[in-house]
Amino acid sequence: MKLSVLEAGLKSRAASAFSLGEEALSAFHLAAPPPHIDADASVAWPIAGAKLLKKPPLKIAEELAAALAADCDAKAVPPGFVNVKFKDAFLFEALKELERPDCFERPEYKAEKINLEFVSANPTGPMHLASGRGATLGDSLARIYRALGAEVATEFYVNNVGNQIELLGQSLKARYEGQEPPEKGYQGAYLKEMAAALPKEAAGWTNAQFAEHAIAGMLELHKADMKAFGVEFNRWFMESELHAAGAPARTLAALKERGMVYEKEGAVWLGTSTVLESDDKDRVLVKSDGRNTYFLNDIAYHLDKFDRGFSRVIDIWGADHHGHVPRMEAAVEALGRDKGSFKVIIHQQVALLRGEEIIKMSKRAGDFIALKELVDDVGTDACRFFFASRGPHTHLTFDVELAKKKSNDNPVFYVQYVHARIASIFSNASEKGVDAAAGFDQAKIVINADERGLMMKLLWLEKALLDCVRDSSPHHLTTYLTELAANFHSFYDRNKVLDPQNRETSAYRLFLLKQVQSVIARGLGLLGVSAPERM
Repeated sequence: MKLSVLEAGLKSRAASAFSLGEEALSAFHLAAPPPHIDADASVAWPIAGAKLLKKPPLKIAEELAAALAADCDAKAVPPGFVNVKFKDAFLFEALKELERPDCFERPEYKAEKINLEFVSANPTGPMHLASGRGATLGDSLARIYRALGAEVATEFYVNNVGNQIELLGQSLKARYEGQEPPEKGYQGAYLKEMAAALPKEAAGWTNAQFAEHAIAGMLELHKADMKAFGVEFNRWFMESELHAAGAPARTLAALKERGMVYEKEGAVWLGTSTVLESDDKDRVLVKSDGRNTYFLNDIAYHLDKFDRGFSRVIDIWGADHHGHVPRMEAAVEALGRDKGSFKVIIHQQVALLRGEEIIKMSKRAGDFIALKELVDDVGTDACRFFFASRGPHTHLTFDVELAKKKSNDNPVFYVQYVHARIASIFSNASEKGVDAAAGFDQAKIVINADERGLMMKLLWLEKALLDCVRDSSPHHLTTYLTELAANFHSFYDRNKVLDPQNRETSAYRLFLLKQVQSVIARGLGLLGVSAPERM
């Protein structure tokens, strides 16, 4: 039985005891108690329910504790908490269930078909650090959603048409001819290298041909960078596909049919500000010269996603796209889609710390650190764990020297070491005269405080994953894994595992460590980080 299933059962008992419906018990949750509290979990709902029930929180807690007594040892404590201890049989059953590949799947997620778009960098230069942060965020969330049972398709949108692409072609042509790029063009050394490798026939190319060559080269590099970073997209969607299929025109027609557009001063506008709360002003879709705006093309792309059958569309954008969120939310609503079916996650920029120097970057000026350069320096594992360790809304300073340390100061090393250490313990078992495959009699086991704490920490993984999707951030998982590693070290320092004189206890503790190792490997895997057997 999972912790969430037990929680649902306890909530049901509370509903019966207080004659309440689901909404009144929406705040009923099991939570991990502070370390100094002698309990497996705590319920704070009596405090929230005091106003509704018109009773003191402690009185409600006492009544709730009595209602839960059949399932666990429950105790009411001031000001209105119920601390619970679960039966040993439940702990063993729940730990064994963690071994199932589908143990975290939930009905509400199994009904979801999610399109998750991330990175989607213009093919105008190499991947940079913000690309790595977006890739880590998107790929980790995709893996977590899948673990919860959702069907997820990951997507990279390639903006291969428009003004920026024209500037890229002009910049490459200038470099080929030994000139400086246009004022608003791309200055990076990567274009010098690309220009030096151009064939002789490039002398007769048009600007469009230079742009096409640059896009193909950059896209090849992007795909290689993402593959080396452990990210495999289900689809690389080219913007040119939309235009070839006439999607912008069909989208405009759909908006007109819904009465959401009007004409003014020769241009076509999306009139959402007066009918939708999500937008504060109307936006131009087609300019007075007849050219589509980027906005119309983006709307067409999102309509295409919904037309492909996705129930939820999630975009991950960089901080410079923050102002674009309200208009896209309004556009999705204008197309008749549910407001909750579309979500944008904005992630902040990344600064690089080398020693005491913070390096700031500009892609267009060519002053940036390529993602590949950082991966080559510190490794994919450190990159992904560090990028995942902060919520997307916070700025991230990547400490290069810390990421390279082979010590417990480095959080990814600290977590990976636990996996390797447990592998070593199992390898040494036979030398110590202990059969690592031996079973134990569960009924004879007396669980001590260290063991109980380790067991409960393992069971809280499900909540950590749910917190990740609730907040659209894998940082809850990096925090969980770091705390689990600390729990393991605390347990291992105080409890002998390989004891040939006490085979029953050894077998039981090896069972615990196997669960820890499995959860560490699974958690790291959801972050796209390896779980080494040796370090």
